[in-house]
Amino acid sequence: MILETERLSLREIRQSDYPALCLILQDAQVMYAYGRAFDDAETQAWLDKQLQRYRKTGLGLWAAILKETGEMIGLCGLIVQDCEGERVLEIGYFLQKAHWHRGYAIEAAAACKQYAFGVLGEREVCSIIREDNLASQNVAKRNGMAVRKRYHKHDGYGMGMPHLVFSVKNEGEPT
Repeated sequence: MILETERLSLREIRQSDYPALCLILQDAQVMYAYGRAFDDAETQAWLDKQLQRYRKTGLGLWAAILKETGEMIGLCGLIVQDCEGERVLEIGYFLQKAHWHRGYAIEAAAACKQYAFGVLGEREVCSIIREDNLASQNVAKRNGMAVRKRYHKHDGYGMGMPHLVFSVKNEGEPT
């Protein structure tokens, strides 16, 4: 276990989570920020990339497990990203649609922010969010973040989409 909140446990995703991962990454509504849902091969490649991130950086998106049932309901975690040539630590999150609007995303994202500042000693975290993804923007705002910049993010599939970079600095650090 990496983190625990009141209702969730966050842990590294593993191969046995593949069926639950499909419920997230293969749902067009959940993945609309990516412009499309993943197929089986893309879902496996995504999982393999997370496992590689864990080995390389010790970070990645983690399985969000509902304590009450033991069900994997989403993903949330910390990813080192390149944002126009700048290294940033991003808090990312995805939830199965059945678990939207219950406060799980902000609960997990807030725990990731505390982990980044308190455990990792990071001075800033961000969330890179598609410009029209208002629900994720609201999570970032509730997590104390504000828009730092706007840019066109390319997804590796030939699509470029306008994104907003929300960020918050560690309150213990000078501005």
